[in-house]
Amino acid sequence: MIRWVRFGALTVITAVVLVPLVAVVALALQPRTGVGHGGLTLDSMRYVLAETASLTWLRNSLVAAGLTTLAAVLVAAPAGYVLSRGRGKVVSGYSLLLFSIQSFPHVILVIPLFVMFASLGLIDSVTGLTLVYIAAALPVACWMMAAYIDSIPVSLEEAAWIDGCSVFGSFWRVVVRNSLPGLLSTAIFSFLIAWNDYLVALVFLRSSDSMTLPIGLQSFFQQDTTNWGPVMSVAVIMLLPPVLVFAALNRYFSVGGIGGALAGQ
Repeated sequence: MIRWVRFGALTVITAVVLVPLVAVVALALQPRTGVGHGGLTLDSMRYVLAETASLTWLRNSLVAAGLTTLAAVLVAAPAGYVLSRGRGKVVSGYSLLLFSIQSFPHVILVIPLFVMFASLGLIDSVTGLTLVYIAAALPVACWMMAAYIDSIPVSLEEAAWIDGCSVFGSFWRVVVRNSLPGLLSTAIFSFLIAWNDYLVALVFLRSSDSMTLPIGLQSFFQQDTTNWGPVMSVAVIMLLPPVLVFAALNRYFSVGGIGGALAGQ
């Protein structure tokens, strides 16, 4: 009985997840003339790729998300190590600062950031947008890395110190080597913050050449009618990079764990 209940629950959950995705793909394959006016076709996708700025939006989104991910991982790894291993008032103050920053609703920070970035000439640019994304991702990214590093025994580092490693050497050879799943989780989280953002991009971006995919998608919606073929074609383009990232990195989540620490020394 319990087995059938679990099977039914998994079936419902799978349907809830997959049905919207199937609907998006099905609508993307509809002709531009409208839903139900012909068979499945790639006409809408060809139109989106050839006659709109969707490739420019895709490039902007990839640049912003990629740089955000890189910066977040490079900063969060050592910062998380300090949070996990450090002691004293400075570390406690640093921890409290990160907690306070991530507690603020992002919506109340958008306008002050807009005013500040406008004075610096960073409005309507991927550079300015990326800086905002990095600032938004770092607090949580640091906490994620600190939580994972907490699970790595200090005794492994002490053994490295006895063998002659410096603090940085033990961090790189022991902590980073055994933190691959944590690093990947932090990277994916940071990537999705930038990739899925709509509010900040809507406020900061103006021209079509600087738009990201979520803002470009909005331009397909019209007041009187909406052609769902092109809209869902852009949605499919938005779905592909996160899906590919998850598919490529999934097998690495079981690599680099603490269980292989001794083998890696």
